[in-house]
Parts: sequence; C-alpha cells; structure tokens
Amino acid sequence: MGEAMEQMSLTHDIVLDDHILSVLRSIATVRTHPAGTVLTHQGETERTFYVLEEGWAVVSRQMEDGQNHVLATLGPRQTFGEMALLDDNPRLATVKTITEATVLEITAEQFRALLQTDPDLAIHITRRILSSFRHLDQLSIRDLRKKNELLQQAYQELQAAQIVLVENKRLERELELAAEMQRNLLPAKLPKTANYRFDSYLAPARHVGGDLFDVCTLDDEHIGLLIADVADKGVYAALLMAVTRTLFFQEAHHSLSPGDVVCAVHRGLFLIGGASDGYGMDAFVTAFYAVLHTPTGRLTYVRAAQDRPLLLRPGQEPVSLVGDGRFLGMIEELKLTEYQIDLYPGDRLLLFSDGVVDARNEQDEAFGLERLKLAFMAAGNQKNGAVLPLLTQAIDRWRGKAPAFDDVTMLLVEAVP
Repeated sequence: MGEAMEQMSLTHDIVLDDHILSVLRSIATVRTHPAGTVLTHQGETERTFYVLEEGWAVVSRQMEDGQNHVLATLGPRQTFGEMALLDDNPRLATVKTITEATVLEITAEQFRALLQTDPDLAIHITRRILSSFRHLDQLSIRDLRKKNELLQQAYQELQAAQIVLVENKRLERELELAAEMQRNLLPAKLPKTANYRFDSYLAPARHVGGDLFDVCTLDDEHIGLLIADVADKGVYAALLMAVTRTLFFQEAHHSLSPGDVVCAVHRGLFLIGGASDGYGMDAFVTAFYAVLHTPTGRLTYVRAAQDRPLLLRPGQEPVSLVGDGRFLGMIEELKLTEYQIDLYPGDRLLLFSDGVVDARNEQDEAFGLERLKLAFMAAGNQKNGAVLPLLTQAIDRWRGKAPAFDDVTMLLVEAVP
C-alpha cells in the first residue's frame, strides 16, 4: 500500500505552453468525460494522443504479478498517449479520469502533418516520451528486483535453480564485454591546441548506455565537437550509439558544414531503420554538433533536439545557446538551421546530455537547469581540468542514494586566456 501511495504522488512536471496548446487545440476534437471514464486501455492498439485541458486523471499499469500499480496523476495541460503517434504497439498503461475532464483528442494522421511544421512541438513530445520511458523504467526495475528475490529463495530450496544463476553470470559477462566495446569507441584522448582545452565525462546508468561524445581534428584549422544521445538503454542503445558515431566520424571529414553533416547522419540512420511509411528507426537520436575554427574562435553549430549547451563568460552568468531542430533517425523530412557564436579567451562552453539536468534525488526531484547553471558558475574560476569533477560532485550530492536511471555525459570547451 505504501508503494502505491508513493507512485500516486508522482506527477509529470512537463506541461504544454500557450503556443503548443493553441496549435493542438486548432486541430483537435474536444470532448468532456465524467469521472471514472477510461480513456486509454493497457494492451490495446489505439492511434490517439490526448491533452488534458481541464480536470484530473490517473495513469496505472497492471504488472505481470497481476497487481495494478499507479504510475502518475495528470492535471491540466498535461499529455498522454504519445507513443501511439509513433508506432502501432499496444498501450503500455491505462488512463482513467478521476474528476470530470475535458480532453483534446488528436489522431496520429493529424499529428504527423503537424509535426513536420512545428519543431517546438516535436521537442516537447520527445521530452514527454523520454519522461514516460523513465517512469516505466523505474517501475520495471522494482518489479525485476522482486523477481530476483524470489529466484534467490527458490535457489535455496531447489538445486535446479542453479541454471538461472549460471545464465545471469553469462549475461553479466556479455554486458561487460559490450561496455568495454563502447568505451573503446569513445575517444581515449582529446585533441590539444594552444588556444583551446577540452575535457569530458561519461557515466552510463548501466553497463552500457546510449550517450556519446567526440572531439575530432578535421584539418589544421577546424575541430568537430559532438554530443549525442540515443533514446534507449542497454545493448541496443550501445549498438546504435556505435553506428551513430561511425556515421558522424565519416561525414565530418566530408564537410565543414555542421548542417550538412548532421543531415547526412540522419539519412544514414533513417535508412538503417528500414524506412516504412515515412518512419525509420524505432528509437531516435538527439545531437549537438559544432565546428570550431581555431584561429578565430568562430563556432558554427546545429542542434537536433539535444539540450542547449551553456556558455559561461568571465564575470557573467551562464546562458543557453539558441537553436532549434528535430531529433534524428525516425521521421524522414529534416530541416536544420546553422547558428554561429564567437568564443573569446576565458570563455567556457558546456555540452551535456539530459541525464545531467534530469538526475533525480531520493524525493524524485530533478537536478534541473538552474542548479546546473549555479554549479557551472561556481566552478568558473577552476583550472587544469577541475570544472567537470566539481559538476559531477554537485550532481552526485543532489542524487544521494537514489539510483541513476540515465547516462550522465558532459563535454567542456575552454578558450585559453
């Protein structure tokens, strides 16, 4: 009962802003339902996405042991049913109104047309899906832990359960080998120049993860900077990460235009995914890719739904870089805009994955962008590679004993004074 109440207290902290709500309302069907109405059914294939305009609803999921677990409560301006827009898989949870509720209903066909023209909406839905994945991941891990306790008890009672432990050891070894392969794909040493210093940090949430970074010398005057995130976990994410890095490595040496490089990587990922009905992979990749012109400090970049890097200048507060763009690999059409900034001596640029700002403490509160800015600013006077260790300490202190559910990756660019 205590666990159910704990789950009941969870609410999604992502809500629609006025612009996105207005756009969705213009194409939606509006309906009002009494309390107790089931809007989505776990296990059924449905092709509708919902916005809760007024009222409250509860999200629940029936586990393999037959128990019904409450995952979250939803309030005004919150959404559910996003995965129905991307695939035909059955619903992962049931949503039922707990008060009279007015909802906006959008079909997959309506949303697909809208997604091509509104990148802000695409980024919001991307974060909403990742948030749903994270909450379901936590519940699944708790369920697996309970099953593991039952297996341990069965082992003591039945010698036949020994085969289960042998299989677990084999899987553990395979994951260790996959993790070693992933580490070998990441750069062991970062380039060094007279005017710039680079530092990196990556901590996968499990043996293997989907984050990647790279700093590669393109020619005597240009350096490529990359941070990317595969929206998945485990071995599949590691394999997709390897493919993504290979595509970036290959395309980066063909062009100094970040837009051309990222679009070429997107085409490669889309074709790998099988490309049917305008959709490519079952997962997607977010990325930030930039080309630094070392003689002038001119940084040209594109952003494909990756978290906006923070620019810290001496004596100023950190600011997020501008730029919009959709994720890679899933939907065929992609338009990206190149942006430019100049890095001056003393400037620091922090690239990071969503696992940084989404790191959760024992009260399920996110570390957040504002705390990251404060920690970055506090570490602003540090030298000789001390900035990232201080940032990781701040994140670890915030998380406490709570487990990590997402990879934490950071890449720091320092313009040497």
